Amino acid sequence: MSDIQNFKQSQKYETFSYLPEMNADQVRKQIEYCLAQGWNPAIEYSEKENAMAHYWYMWKLPFFGEQSVESVLQEVEECRRANPGMMVRFIAYDNYAQSQGMAFVVDRGR
Repeated sequence: MSDIQNFKQSQKYETFSYLPEMNADQVRKQIEYCLAQGWNPAIEYSEKENAMAHYWYMWKLPFFGEQSVESVLQEVEECRRANPGMMVRFIAYDNYAQSQGMAFVVDRGR
């Protein structure tokens, strides 16, 4: 099966799901952008089969006021290690708009 056929058949979870999977540098840049906007990062995880039907589990509390991309990436990695095989997503909350500024799946839980 070609890569395009695999892509078309894969489940879409958020906006970036329609693009090729991001590499580590692209994930870093997205997180840098969110922190530069003053948004508060958070990490969630879920079983792949429940990703569309249930709320995701919150990994710790949102990291209010966090300015370090390295700290956020370290938490993403800790969440991956603690929850092998589960999907992990990054969320950035916009205090001003009182909504999510951005959310994307970091790991699809292979």
